[in-house]
Amino acid sequence: MEPPSDAADRILESARTIAVVGLSPDPRRPSHGVARYLQRVGYRIIPINPKVDEVLGERAYPSLRDVADPVDVVDVFRRSEFVGPIVDDAIAMRAHAVWLQDGVIDRLAAERARKAGLDVVMDDCMMRRHAQRRRH
Repeated sequence: MEPPSDAADRILESARTIAVVGLSPDPRRPSHGVARYLQRVGYRIIPINPKVDEVLGERAYPSLRDVADPVDVVDVFRRSEFVGPIVDDAIAMRAHAVWLQDGVIDRLAAERARKAGLDVVMDDCMMRRHAQRRRH
């Protein structure tokens, strides 16, 4: 896990809209639980999953490139080997940040995102970090 960062705090304080890449409709999957939590605490969730039309009451999109609305954070629930093109899409759509969930690591993609001006959190859980902040 990466050490705590100011980037995580900035993201959690400023973000309103989160595109969740790999959001599963299955309530047993971590992506579903995290997205449901984020939705309940007030963030707008945009599901990114080419296999479904809707998750958590929100329209799902096949890819980031299909989302027309502004996105603050791209939260990634895909295996590390799939991160590069997702980060490139996040940069292209002018997202403000990329959040790679627990176990998702791509240092080269993270560096590309940082060079493009995006905040990056890698190998950390957005829900857990938000919940920790609420306790303090």
